[in-house]
Amino acid sequence: MRYGLIGEHLPHSFSKEIHALCADYTYELHELPPHAVADFMTSADFSAINVTIPYKSAVMPYLHHIHPHAAAIGAVNTVVNMDGKLYGYNTDFYGMSALIRLLGIDPTGKKALILGGGGTAKTAHAVLTHMGASEVLVVGRQTTPHSISYAEAYAHHTNAQIIVNTTPCGMYPYPDGADHIKGTPIDITAFPHLCGVVDAVYNPLRTNLVLDAMAQGIPAMGGLYMLVAQAVMASLIFRGELDTAFGDEAKMDAMARDIYQKIWCDKENIVLTGMPGSGKSTVGQALSDALGRPFVDTDELIVAKAGKPIPQIFAEVGEAGFRDLESLVVKEVANAYAGYVIATGGGAILRAENVRALRRSGRLYFLNRPLEKLLPTPDRPLASSAEAITARFNERYHIYLSTADVEVVTDEVVEHTINTIREDFFS
Repeated sequence: MRYGLIGEHLPHSFSKEIHALCADYTYELHELPPHAVADFMTSADFSAINVTIPYKSAVMPYLHHIHPHAAAIGAVNTVVNMDGKLYGYNTDFYGMSALIRLLGIDPTGKKALILGGGGTAKTAHAVLTHMGASEVLVVGRQTTPHSISYAEAYAHHTNAQIIVNTTPCGMYPYPDGADHIKGTPIDITAFPHLCGVVDAVYNPLRTNLVLDAMAQGIPAMGGLYMLVAQAVMASLIFRGELDTAFGDEAKMDAMARDIYQKIWCDKENIVLTGMPGSGKSTVGQALSDALGRPFVDTDELIVAKAGKPIPQIFAEVGEAGFRDLESLVVKEVANAYAGYVIATGGGAILRAENVRALRRSGRLYFLNRPLEKLLPTPDRPLASSAEAITARFNERYHIYLSTADVEVVTDEVVEHTINTIREDFFS
């Protein structure tokens, strides 16, 4: 392997795609079990690598030289092989600071809480301290000489102004949590003075923590920009461009913003909501063809999963049973699909859990077709007559508006709708 990433589990990694945009070299993802790290580092059969969880500290004993920033943090995420000697760097410091700057947070004189105790937490602590935070506290499951517990945070530190999550809570494939992992690491409503929330998790694009903050009007971002920014710096180090990597922050920022925009658009779903008969499937398929993105219709997936048409599902289990099945399908699609065009059923937005799942990695477009142009659809039990459509329209209209990122007033020309969505999505 010449260039690549080592870690224990890498199915969710975007690094290969990011490095393909950074420079012209082959970048591999190389999963290593813990017992294989020593042999891998000792043999040093690579030109340069990135290192991720859980080996950022484990690789340090095998390095000939460690950059002072990495030594101070106690974690290395970039290793370069120079004539058989391994040199270690930490580009996460730049990545985290670039993310905080992009979000518009000024830590100067502010109190910050860091959730988690791994290598990224150490980086966040170093960055916030460097950027002038007045107090930086690490929050863990238990009180230790170096951290406070979550109970202490709730009891004594609700005046925190910045929260940085470095735990895996909310990470794909369990954005809502599973077993011992929670879907949200902390309840931010207990911290009324927050002016910024940073989540190092980058998949999904918006974690529950980020969505919670956004709902309260608090500036918040996930970790994708940090991932891109640190990769840009790592790529420069790989190629020996150390003067730029350690001396031209403006150039790196410009490179990171460009690559970030491309990766974000590649990963974010275009989600279509609206009444039955509003053209979601037609527009969705046309968008898919125009943009070269895969298309999926959640109603079609529901039929496939149930093995029966929607009217029969309603007849057998009622609307509540159908909505349960719809929520299951919506979550599966929202959690597993990236870069898709997704057409949702007319009632998908009736459950907040569906909207949240779709918004984690999607931008929601409400196709607002005038009521007089909505025609009955016999295969939809709740919209099978003009009277039913009018009732559904009046019940749901405000929900469509409140849950959408963008309202698109549709007409008879599909191309107009496609162009409106395209211009917004790629702006």
